[in-house]
Amino acid sequence: MADRPDAAQPVDAELLASLSSMELRARAMVEGYYSGHHRSRYRGASVEFADHRPYSHGDELRHLDWRLYGRSDRFFVKQYEAETNLTVHLLLDASGSMGYPERGVTKLACATYLAAGLAYLAWRQRDAVGLTVFDTGPREQLPPRSRRGHLQQVFDALEGAAAGGETGIADVLGDVGASMRRRGLIVLLSDLLDEPGEVLRALGLLRSRGHDLIVMQVLDRREMDLGLHGPVVVVDLETNERLVTDADEIRGRYEAALRAHVERLRDGCAARGIDHQLFVTDRPLGPALVGYLARRRRRRG
Repeated sequence: MADRPDAAQPVDAELLASLSSMELRARAMVEGYYSGHHRSRYRGASVEFADHRPYSHGDELRHLDWRLYGRSDRFFVKQYEAETNLTVHLLLDASGSMGYPERGVTKLACATYLAAGLAYLAWRQRDAVGLTVFDTGPREQLPPRSRRGHLQQVFDALEGAAAGGETGIADVLGDVGASMRRRGLIVLLSDLLDEPGEVLRALGLLRSRGHDLIVMQVLDRREMDLGLHGPVVVVDLETNERLVTDADEIRGRYEAALRAHVERLRDGCAARGIDHQLFVTDRPLGPALVGYLARRRRRRG
């Protein structure tokens, strides 16, 4: 088995799963994507002056603009535009529902491949990348770093992520937001099979604090187009509850309900200035990720 996919071959989930390491999967995911120079609008200690703001107790006196004080008799602090690296926080949902399907490449596996590709791009751009693997709460956390050794730690954590437990997306978003000391890019990777109102509320709060957010919703084709017929036993992968039903009778209502769920999340994200991108596991993940990132880059100039 070759460890490097042919450049002409679509980078789909089955091919990615066949590669021997998460680093190879990451490289295959983003092959050919331009990791260019970016400019942060966050404030820092640089030589390029940006703006003034009123003095607040605790500000360093060396940043006071004494000339402006002489003209206005008021204290103002100089702010500077920093050529800083971005801080990227990857939030990976590893709850039980992400373990679907039981055979083949799961939603969780696909989400780890997407996360690995993003982590690799962040490292290439010298951005700091952190990872939180969660279900009802954080299960594993790696603080943002930009060192090569840290990238391997992220890959190892993604490789070891296992699905289990119930979902607590809103609570985890709140915990992560409270721990973040500076604004950054937050990427949520999840099937989002949770209460949409609570998820959107938590996302909106993070957005209001100045964070940039990307929501990557990962669903299996068999969830979207119910591929079952006749009497079936449906098992909740998070609670183990079982329901006996007839797939042919519920298909229309089920598919309509799932479409409405996805649309509510998509529209709710758009209303809050948050990117929402749906990834369906039967489509090549590499081109889907690179295509999305290219569109996002064009939109943002």
